[in-house]
Amino acid sequence: MLPHSTFDSRAGFQTNSAGTWRSLMLVTMIVFGLLLAGCSTTPPANVTPVTPFKLSRYLGQWHEIARLDHSFERDMIKVTAQYSMNPDGSVKVLNRGFNTKKQAWKDAVGKAWLIDGPNKGALKVSFFGPFYGGYFITALDPNYQWAMVVGPDVDYFWILARQPTIDEGVKSDLLKQARTIGIAVDDIIWVAQ
Repeated sequence: MLPHSTFDSRAGFQTNSAGTWRSLMLVTMIVFGLLLAGCSTTPPANVTPVTPFKLSRYLGQWHEIARLDHSFERDMIKVTAQYSMNPDGSVKVLNRGFNTKKQAWKDAVGKAWLIDGPNKGALKVSFFGPFYGGYFITALDPNYQWAMVVGPDVDYFWILARQPTIDEGVKSDLLKQARTIGIAVDDIIWVAQ
């Protein structure tokens, strides 16, 4: 046994000083804080979720028309999102797309909850346990045929539609709105359906 060491039952290992436990806890809290910082459920600046909003009308299948690039969707085409109710009142999210490099379909199942009440297009979504990110519907067709969505920051952006294509006039209007809220519209990927 090392001189002046003690067995710390909280950590399950030997420490050389009481300060080691405090240092370990500080590092753990910093790492956890950084993880949570990437899981914001507050809308980014200049992003206002739509009101009024009816979740029951938003449920069903949506085609991903456009997005910003992220590793979890890289090389994906024919991407759809299917939203349905879970028995616990949350929303089941089933994202599906075809990975052109792997030549295989890829599914991701998540869970979403409304935030800020039932009349606002603001949800928190998780695909990884207790970590949630914001999902903010910032533009929505009155008949729920297309939607523009921003995530926890303006680096996460999607245009969704009930059909695999969208009217060019609507596309142009949505791009103007996207530019206004800080979306890098020149980096948008138009998804092959």
